[in-house]
Amino acid sequence: MKSSEIRSIFLDFFTGKGHLVMPSFSLIPQNDPTLLLIGAGMAPLKPYFSGERKPPHTRIATCQKCVRTPDIDRVGHTGRHATFFEMLGNFSFGDYFKEEAIEWAWEFVREILRLPAERLWVSVFEEDDESYNIWRERIGLPAERIVRLGREDNFWEIGTGGPCGPCSEIYYDLGAEEGCGRANCIPGCDCDRYLEIWNLVFTQFNREPSGELTLLKQKNIDTGAGLERLATVMQGVTSFYETDLFKPLMAYFVDLAGGAELDGSGKVSLRIVTEHSRGIAFLVGDGVLPSNEGRGYVLRRLIRRAARHGRLIGLEGSFLAGVVPLLAELMGSVYPELRERRDFIMQVIATEEERFQETLAMGIDILDDYIQELKQKGEKCLPGELAFKLYDTYGFPLDLTAEILKEHGMTVDRHTFNRHLSEQQRRAREARAASESGGKTDSAYAAARDLETVFTGYDRLEEEAEISLILVNGDARERASAGESVEIFLNRTPFYAEAGGQIGDSGVIEAKGGRAVIARAFFTPSGQIVHEGKVQSGHLSTGDRVAARVESVRRRGVCRSHTATHLLHRALKDILGEHVNQAGSLVAPDRLRFDFTHFKALSPEEKRQVEKTVNKVILENLPVTAEQMTLSEARRRGAVALFTEKYDQDAVRVISAGDYSKELCGGTHVKATGEIGLFRLISEEGIGSGLRRIEALTGMEAYRQAAADASLLQELALKWKVAPEQLLLKAEELLEANRELERLNRQLKERLHGYTVKSLLSGVEVVEGVNVLCSAVNAESFEELRGMTDLIKNSLPSVVAVLGAVHEGKVMLVGTVTDDLVKRGLQANKIIAAAARRVGGGGGGRPGMAQAGGKDPAALPQALRLVKDLVREQLAAGSEAGGPQEK
Repeated sequence: MKSSEIRSIFLDFFTGKGHLVMPSFSLIPQNDPTLLLIGAGMAPLKPYFSGERKPPHTRIATCQKCVRTPDIDRVGHTGRHATFFEMLGNFSFGDYFKEEAIEWAWEFVREILRLPAERLWVSVFEEDDESYNIWRERIGLPAERIVRLGREDNFWEIGTGGPCGPCSEIYYDLGAEEGCGRANCIPGCDCDRYLEIWNLVFTQFNREPSGELTLLKQKNIDTGAGLERLATVMQGVTSFYETDLFKPLMAYFVDLAGGAELDGSGKVSLRIVTEHSRGIAFLVGDGVLPSNEGRGYVLRRLIRRAARHGRLIGLEGSFLAGVVPLLAELMGSVYPELRERRDFIMQVIATEEERFQETLAMGIDILDDYIQELKQKGEKCLPGELAFKLYDTYGFPLDLTAEILKEHGMTVDRHTFNRHLSEQQRRAREARAASESGGKTDSAYAAARDLETVFTGYDRLEEEAEISLILVNGDARERASAGESVEIFLNRTPFYAEAGGQIGDSGVIEAKGGRAVIARAFFTPSGQIVHEGKVQSGHLSTGDRVAARVESVRRRGVCRSHTATHLLHRALKDILGEHVNQAGSLVAPDRLRFDFTHFKALSPEEKRQVEKTVNKVILENLPVTAEQMTLSEARRRGAVALFTEKYDQDAVRVISAGDYSKELCGGTHVKATGEIGLFRLISEEGIGSGLRRIEALTGMEAYRQAAADASLLQELALKWKVAPEQLLLKAEELLEANRELERLNRQLKERLHGYTVKSLLSGVEVVEGVNVLCSAVNAESFEELRGMTDLIKNSLPSVVAVLGAVHEGKVMLVGTVTDDLVKRGLQANKIIAAAARRVGGGGGGRPGMAQAGGKDPAALPQALRLVKDLVREQLAAGSEAGGPQEK
């Protein structure tokens, strides 16, 4: 049975059991700081399990894409561990419980999949007698094939908190030949004989932040059946690499590597490349971009690990991006984002691969040197400071360092590495923690969980409402008095709560007896609108009838900025290409910030064209309208949706600016583009791999910037005593004069370097018959040092020359070895690498020429003295290896 059939019949089966089938959620968790990535079918449904939100149906079934990395070191070495996988699941929210979940699972594996009963085993939590009795008495499974396991195996929870509970797992016996050979081998054994194919979780508890388990208001069911594992069983193989989910991808990489059959470590590397390629494509497809933190680091780690293992089987350059079209063909019907974003996915992967190739080659060379030094000393652990230098100077990941060391039977001192890293990352960690916490957890708003607020702010800025709840320092209060900071909940509000990059509204809430100034409005994690501010006068009480008024000038500025982001998004797509997608934004009354996917800086002409296009649409004064429609209708009309958003299938809000721009959006906007007034693009910069940022102004802020620019031009014209229109010509004259001065300066430096080299030649020493010249000189750049070494080579046809200089507190080292000495085994790159380590740095190059930088100027004399010893060692090594070596 093909994997596509298994996926389909599973969802059809549970449709027949009254379940609502929902499409896979994004791999990026929504409003859940406890998770980095979606790693289980239930993870996107946690608010339904905890009761924070009402599910669209009490019974749901999904095929959810998942990414987990705890077992990444086992990927490729076994046939059952993956970083990316598809989890089939059926879920109950206060509806059915253990009996139905167990009976339906058994019905599916026995009657639909027709798996032989004698090969099926189950496990239950050791304290769960209820589940044991259902399997034994209702299903009739023999007692010897029901295994009781402990909390580690049969109590399910995900992340650091949330819904959890005991579980029961169904195993398939692959046969004694796949096992460990022990007579007492049963499910729970570490061998490969028993393959877990389905986990039934009886979610009845909630893990509080304190770690305490509390009973949920409703009992729930969460099940997960791994598609890859079911395919393994149904296709009669013992590894999911032999299934139709992997075989076409493996064949692609085998052909790319030359078509030769791989075994041993080559086979493991092929499996790793194949397996990681799936997760890489899906992560990028859901909007994850490579970075050094969070989920971006998970992606970067997978790409780099796959790139390294690809190199081990002969794959060079950017090879991972090439498999994306095949993956889109195989899985695009179920996951349309693979087709829709194919070119974008390929570009992100190729860009990251290309950037890593230099890092990979240089890092491996340096690590090889470290490994050889450890072997010579008889040591097995790489010092943490060396691992950190690889990471800090060359961007070589610690995981990759550890993996390569493991292949040589070595380890890395992670404790020292982490100590060096901790200070560097401290501020970033603090910023990330603040961002993920959102300021407060959902538990802080438990009293508001059942409240509902009707938002009326699309059409009006003032609303008559009633106070539903008042919080002071997180505690519910009947009354709040002047001077107290409050969080107010209303039954109706015109205040827009911060969302989608748009800042929350400010304003006032006023009753007969008191008045509160509202600084901002935002959502609780459960979706209620909070009005945060301070009671200015009198007092406010629960149940008061109030007038809620939004600050209109500020809101109008926000509307201008928000509509301008839509026009900017469309203009970028038109000018740069459809691969451009929004990756984040800030919509404020005085400015806007727009993050988008693109792979190089915009040229001056492209920036001018973007600004011109947006202003042209503003001048056309196109009507801006909002419509409610189904998601499919919005897509049919060409509306743009964001990568990371999960939309309601039945009702989305589409903002249109005439026929120019259509975008799914819940924000507030102007009524016509002309209200924006003026758009000024202030800056454009890179903020990550494949990620750019534009900052811009609208309305009066844009005018003020334009006026300031014009004033600056007038001042420059007065200073240079030319008309404003002649400024460009005057600037070019000054630049040309400066270039001429620089040319004369270079000529003088070259003459000076010639004199310097003549004086250096008197200091040449002969080491084992080889001319060696090493000295500290005055130079401001590597280019100057290379020029001096060229002069030395011109004067001495056979020489090893190493020059060092200090400029602005940084060490520069350049070394050269003439061709005749390279043939004798002398290598400039290894000499320079060793010398650079003495000055706290690193570098690289070729046997004939190399350069490096360092951080410790005081150690430069010591590094230069080391050169003669390095020459002796390399000559001795070449002699022991059997004479001259051709390079």
